[in-house]
Amino acid sequence: MNKKFIALAKTTLVLVYLVIVAGAVVRMTGSGMGCPDWPKCFGYYIPPTNVETLQWQPNRAFEKGQVIMMNEGLLVAKSDFTTNDAFEPTAWVAYTKHDYAKFNVWHTWIEYINRLLGALAGLATLVLAFFSLRLWQQNRLVTIFSWLVVVGMAFQAWLGATVVYSVLAPVRITLHMLMALVIVALLLYIIFQTVPASTRKPSKTIVGLFMATIVLTLIQIILGTQVRQFVDEQIKVYGETSKELWLLNPTVKFYIHRSMSIVVLILNGYLFLTLRKSKYELTKMNWVMLMLGLEIFTGIAMYYFDFPFASQPLHLVLASILFGIQFYLLLEVSLQNKRLNSL
Repeated sequence: MNKKFIALAKTTLVLVYLVIVAGAVVRMTGSGMGCPDWPKCFGYYIPPTNVETLQWQPNRAFEKGQVIMMNEGLLVAKSDFTTNDAFEPTAWVAYTKHDYAKFNVWHTWIEYINRLLGALAGLATLVLAFFSLRLWQQNRLVTIFSWLVVVGMAFQAWLGATVVYSVLAPVRITLHMLMALVIVALLLYIIFQTVPASTRKPSKTIVGLFMATIVLTLIQIILGTQVRQFVDEQIKVYGETSKELWLLNPTVKFYIHRSMSIVVLILNGYLFLTLRKSKYELTKMNWVMLMLGLEIFTGIAMYYFDFPFASQPLHLVLASILFGIQFYLLLEVSLQNKRLNSL
């Protein structure tokens, strides 16, 4: 397998994870609506740094699509023009995707950086896909999955737009996160195809345990996004400084999420011991246990120590890394027999 392609696939995976990190920071800071339109930001390719840019001013040149805030709404310039001394309503059209019209420079630039990283990751996936065409005769699955990643990134971009248009609807945020994990899984499959097959055949018990652990991880991630949405609503009620009240009277999803973490730990621990008894190579499984331990620690810190700084995005990022390692291990054990039989 071409070494440059392998390096490019791994770089693309890192970039996708950086987007996940950026998305977690966006959620932590409440910057999801920092850019109320898409793909531009207030109608600009490079967003404004002060609110004056988003206010109507006399004798000022506007370009088509640029946005101003007026009467608690957004107005979009119909065409390129220069304002007169008086406001001309006919030169503008109301923004109808939603009625959110606020500007916070920090929120805007945090969301903008998130989008830039997303664009960079998208470009990397496109380069990877074109590069994979050279490998069509050698391994067609690599080429097919490389282009599936491009399709996935395009769909993810569309989902990102719908999240903004819905003013951060919980279901769409959850779908956005799950799609990111699908892209991670596709990239990991591509990387897996570049690794020589081992001569060790895993047992059905080990394969089943890996499948069970990754299903539980996905359920935990889905529940976690729902708990996070509850916290967001609590912040609106009690304010950002009253962290001790954010988990006051939580929904049943929180208790399921918390209790299931014990099940996840026990099952992964049992898998770890099973692999040790079978004398499997444990490096990646050691990482699973480390990520799981850190994940539980950050969860405890948020509940008992009132959401320490960066604990929320770290909790999400650790979960996505945990999923990635588990999925790669699942590929190793579930596809190993098939690969060996094809040799």
